[in-house]
Amino acid sequence: MFIVDDLCVVPMGVRPSVSRYIREVREIIERSGLSHHMHANGTNIEGEMAQVSAVVEACCQKLREMGVERVFCTMHFSTRSDKPQTMADKLASLA
Repeated sequence: MFIVDDLCVVPMGVRPSVSRYIREVREIIERSGLSHHMHANGTNIEGEMAQVSAVVEACCQKLREMGVERVFCTMHFSTRSDKPQTMADKLASLA
């Protein structure tokens, strides 16, 4: 199932600045080859649900390897069965 996901990954129990952790998350998402767009509070990712889920799991695993004991993630996603739709399609429909 193709989804457009809004992902937010929050490493907990670390210093106030989480940029070093989010850089690692960004690298994993970029290496995935999935279409994505990082924004101030998360990242939009599009792809098959299993692929997106695997990327989220890899992000959490990387943070564990970096010593983060607790990771809080939120995912909101949409899917359509009547037609294929990408992030770009959704934005273009607003024009």
